[in-house]
Amino acid sequence: MPKIAALLEKALQGERLSSSEGLLLWNEAHWTRMAEVGHALRNRKQDPGTVSYTAYRLINYTNACDVDCSFCSFQDEVASSRAYVLSLDEIRAKAVEAKSLGADQILFQGGVHVGIPKQYYLDALSMLHHELGMHVRGFSPIEISRYAQTFKMSIPALLGEFKAAGLGSVPGAGAEILTERMRLKLSPRKLPLEDWCAVMGECHRAGLPGSANIVFGSDELPEDLIGHLDAIRTQQDLTQGFKSFVPWIFQPQTKRFFIRHVTGPEYLKMVALCRIYLDNIAHIEASALVMGKDLAELALYSGADDMNSYVIEENVLRSKGLSSESAAQKFIREAGFSPKRRSLNFDE
Repeated sequence: MPKIAALLEKALQGERLSSSEGLLLWNEAHWTRMAEVGHALRNRKQDPGTVSYTAYRLINYTNACDVDCSFCSFQDEVASSRAYVLSLDEIRAKAVEAKSLGADQILFQGGVHVGIPKQYYLDALSMLHHELGMHVRGFSPIEISRYAQTFKMSIPALLGEFKAAGLGSVPGAGAEILTERMRLKLSPRKLPLEDWCAVMGECHRAGLPGSANIVFGSDELPEDLIGHLDAIRTQQDLTQGFKSFVPWIFQPQTKRFFIRHVTGPEYLKMVALCRIYLDNIAHIEASALVMGKDLAELALYSGADDMNSYVIEENVLRSKGLSSESAAQKFIREAGFSPKRRSLNFDE
């Protein structure tokens, strides 16, 4: 197909693809050709012989949430007997254990629980960062937005307090697919595209960089996928705060949300598309956690330069990932690369 070949050559020449061109690639290009181009672009932007990885602990400080996403089985109602809020001592114990296992970074997230006082977050952040010396990446855009409303603060003011207390970066969580059609199916209570991007922009302007992602494998349309990637690329042009991007797939958790099987070639094609389309994001992450080691290895030859593993304590997803730092290093070496441990912000 001459048109597809021309678009892939355009990408190889470093020219930006339009949304219509990205859509054409997704719909018509063969995944192996896209993977080849994705890997070539990856090798131009990053050391061809190295794959980075990180070691962090995920601490879900509460499972109480009033957002009620249709695909999530982790959350419980605030008044439920199964709902919890970790005490500061419990958070400290998890962090100390993580340090003993070689992890010095924490991903700090919960459900949206507006009954928790602001001081709880300030104390937790201060303990993790200033007392224990750990980098803390925390709070999805919906958490930040709702807590700012609850505490009657502007988002920049709240971020300023959180940063001073110890927050070091933010995950681009709660995005899933950023189109109006899919937001209504995923969770009508979650932030719409414009608000999600606005919160992430405020984070970046506050000196809190982070990551972004896409979660696919439901009844999304190709236009939804390209619309999502285009929104991320546009926001990155504005604030340059996304250090990495990771494609995930939905896992079956509830009966309220349709999940389809994502084939290996489709996942690898998405990894390649992310590298090709997101020309302003330096790192693309492969996920052994969700996709398993075989597909994660192939992703490292399809545009990804980083492994989203290993994670200590995963409560939301069923992990197929790597269970230790030594396992992550062994996996990367056996895939043909030299492992390089990184921080959550890709600092040395």
